[in-house]
Amino acid sequence: MQGMLEQRIPANERFQAHIDLCLACRACENVCPNNVEYGRLINGVRGLVEKNRQRSVLQRMGRRALMNGVATQPAVMRLVGGAMRSWQATAGKVDWLKRFGLVRIATQLPSLRPQPVWKAVYPAAGKVRGEVGLFLGCVARVADVETLSASIFVLNRLGYIVHVPPRQGCCGAMHASLGEPEKVRVFEEQNLRAFTGLEMEAVISTATGCGATLISYPQDFADRVRDISEFLGEAEGWEEAGMVPLAKKVAVHDPCLMRNALHCQDKPYDLLRRIPGATVMPLAGNDQCCGAAGSYFLTQPAMAASLLADKIEAVKASGAQVLASSNIGCAMHLAAGLKAAGIDIEVVHPITLLARQMGFDNDKNR
Repeated sequence: MQGMLEQRIPANERFQAHIDLCLACRACENVCPNNVEYGRLINGVRGLVEKNRQRSVLQRMGRRALMNGVATQPAVMRLVGGAMRSWQATAGKVDWLKRFGLVRIATQLPSLRPQPVWKAVYPAAGKVRGEVGLFLGCVARVADVETLSASIFVLNRLGYIVHVPPRQGCCGAMHASLGEPEKVRVFEEQNLRAFTGLEMEAVISTATGCGATLISYPQDFADRVRDISEFLGEAEGWEEAGMVPLAKKVAVHDPCLMRNALHCQDKPYDLLRRIPGATVMPLAGNDQCCGAAGSYFLTQPAMAASLLADKIEAVKASGAQVLASSNIGCAMHLAAGLKAAGIDIEVVHPITLLARQMGFDNDKNR
């Protein structure tokens, strides 16, 4: 990257391919003796590369429409989510879907749940121990509704009032990875305004990708950002929570950013071990990326598939009946791979599994 910036290395197709192939998992940050912020550097260089990349007008328009018109607009994402749910309901039943090959695409998606109208405040059950804010994210609003609802359920049960600011938006992670800091600042300012004025000790994130971006916000906000597992691992009130036993083996997948940016990869294990009867174990090869890496599985399908294959083999060898992952992108990638391999195992967020054993029912607790 330094060579390219100093014009000693040309920013040609070979250079672009090299930069594109990087997962940006940030494992190198953990071992760098000089604490080089590789994640920030790779994002900046990717921004320069993107400006010089040869794309057709249609490709550029499609990319902008997806990034600025759909993925980062909560209201639009809600409409898209409803459309995808209808799509799933009709896939395999409508002839024109089959003719256009859309059944395969629809069945790759996780089973989408109805999207709730989020309340601004969810009161604590019983003794109040504190107040927190919940960050909804973008993809999670559509594909991980159960985890968001489960998080509110557990927080309320432990005595926390949960605020869900209605005007919050995308964290900016996707634009950061494209080297668009000006777009990230727009989302940053939106979210800072949304959470300003609320009496809360923490801003809770349920997706490690969002959490890793939120901790790059201004210091007074970033200091309060906590992953849901990290926060609950230090919370009180567990003696009153009540937990139904679960006689299953649970393998835990560590998302890269939880390990390399948030540094709280041990917290999901601590929480899951609160479930009586559960055997909790790390998935072999947790120091390696699963291949999802944001949009990497779309832009680098061959490498993503190779990395995923290793995870599938690790799941097979584990003998686990449940796979827990703290990132929605990783969970979707792993679930699709397991389904394609004919392996019947549920992929679930650790908090969702914990909440179920505490009496959570997504259909009743939305």
